[in-house]
Amino acid sequence: MKIALDAMGGDHAPEVTVEGAIDTIKEYPDIEIILVGDALRLEKELKNKKRYPEERLSIKHASEIIAMDESPSYALRRKKDSSIKRAVELHKDGEAEAVVSAGHSGVAMATALFILGKAPGVDRPAIAASLPTLKKPFVLIDAGANVDCKPSNILEFAYMGTAYYRAVFSVEKPRVALLSIGEEDTKGNELTKDAFKLLKNSELNFKGNIEGKDLFIGDADVIVCDGFIGNVVLKLSEGLAEVIMKMLKREISDISTGRLAYLLMKPALRRFKKKTDYAEYGGAPLLGINGTCIISHGRSSAKAIKNAIVVAANLAKAGLHRTISQELSKIKETISLDMPALSGVSS
Repeated sequence: MKIALDAMGGDHAPEVTVEGAIDTIKEYPDIEIILVGDALRLEKELKNKKRYPEERLSIKHASEIIAMDESPSYALRRKKDSSIKRAVELHKDGEAEAVVSAGHSGVAMATALFILGKAPGVDRPAIAASLPTLKKPFVLIDAGANVDCKPSNILEFAYMGTAYYRAVFSVEKPRVALLSIGEEDTKGNELTKDAFKLLKNSELNFKGNIEGKDLFIGDADVIVCDGFIGNVVLKLSEGLAEVIMKMLKREISDISTGRLAYLLMKPALRRFKKKTDYAEYGGAPLLGINGTCIISHGRSSAKAIKNAIVVAANLAKAGLHRTISQELSKIKETISLDMPALSGVSS
């Protein structure tokens, strides 16, 4: 399984991307990695590394890097030799079976969509992010690819999220819920109320609306929403987990027996951090494209890069993008995604 890694993408690239790649090939003998980026810088990084299977790590030179403040349209037009573009092209040409990037997420999405195209039957690709609960992780979709959506897009997201959850967590009929401001089907804006009708009449295991306060209880496996709300939820969750950990440590240190308390609680705190650390999930797949693309956090550590590569390899091996296309083809045969009653809803 060969993965193209955007080695110049991320806040700490190429140091952590190279380290993450090496950690991966040491641990997973069936994975090969193509480091895409400035060949001189990558070779310099590799010189400092010892004892790794060099035959499973190669370099593809790309002379340009996408800055975090550059717009996707500018990057696509002006930077023809960027590391993310070359990585996606390797996937398109069949030289790699998946692509991973911790760089500019907007550029990664736009590049993947432009070069790989949408999977057959897909209207809009979406980002599926895994988040922890009191029970087992749930998938939030869309987590940022589509700021404005139609009800039919929400239905598509639910089918894509279901296929993804089934493939990753081996649950045959994942429970689907719609993120809204109340559990009743009459609550929400026009988008959520119309999306509710589509979801209710679908073949999905739809459980109704779910409120923000119940997201992390674990009563739903796939939670759907538009990308604007999804990205707010994702960023809020990440920030809250970090703040809670810092607050706990501060409160413990403020008590007279703080040192002893910390030693006693350290195993529990370590488990909590592991469950809420985005590095454990590696990255979020861009579902609905004609290929496999994992978008990682810009602050990704080597551990996060390694996990993202493993996720990419597993999804590519499972042929998830083909499964999603088949699922959506089924619903388009049985349900009109552009119901006349919903035609007045703006996108």
